Amino acid sequence: MDLGITNKTALVFGAGSGLGQAMAIALAKEGAKVALAGRTLSKLEETAKIIHANGGQSFCIHWDLADLSAIEESFCQVEKALGPVDILVNNTGGPPPTTAAHQPTTLWVEKFQEMVLSVIAITDRAITGMKERQWGRIITSTSSGAITPIPNLAISNTLRASLHAWSKTLARELAPFGITANVIVPGRIATDRIKFLDSARAERENKSLEEIELDSLKTIPMGRMGRPEEYGQVAAFLASEAASYITGSVIRVDGGNIPTI
Repeated sequence: MDLGITNKTALVFGAGSGLGQAMAIALAKEGAKVALAGRTLSKLEETAKIIHANGGQSFCIHWDLADLSAIEESFCQVEKALGPVDILVNNTGGPPPTTAAHQPTTLWVEKFQEMVLSVIAITDRAITGMKERQWGRIITSTSSGAITPIPNLAISNTLRASLHAWSKTLARELAPFGITANVIVPGRIATDRIKFLDSARAERENKSLEEIELDSLKTIPMGRMGRPEEYGQVAAFLASEAASYITGSVIRVDGGNIPTI
């Protein structure tokens, strides 16, 4: 299937590893020009090597989501290198594991700016041009904790849930301009982030990492963890012409793991 995004410009955050890398590679394979954004340039360059080896085009840019003042300058760099952004993939790093109670206000404020305000401000910058061109895709990657809160991930659960409400509201506002806004929710995808969280849980519960991993697999109807490329392919589809009538949705890529409707 031709997804119709050849030569479209995509901006993908967290593109140096994990889900961000998988989404960037999937978009590049479909012919999009991909701006790889993140805090570690060496990791972005590794993603660029993979894209270039497959005949794709990319541009690496150091971008710290916590720095809201850098948005305009960074956007200008992307536009100069690849052209106006047609596809925006919002993908932020996860906060440290925490309980809901007794967290410092400063930590909540810091993570809200990094994980929510930055996404909103970046999207506002991107949709200006999308409206003019009457075409655009906003894809926001969150967490299953926004649907079914995960114990000891209170900050992540709370802030990512706010992005669901924002995206749904935004989708109605942008629909008349040919712009879609959707959320992708990962279940247990085999990434370093999952390994980190499993290790933290193992230490907290005084269990081995293997025990934690086996317990988790039992909750997944498919009996296995997802592959990053499977997640990336969903992002590429949502960016496509074929998905032009999908907006305001939350798409789960979880092997049936999330227990709620």
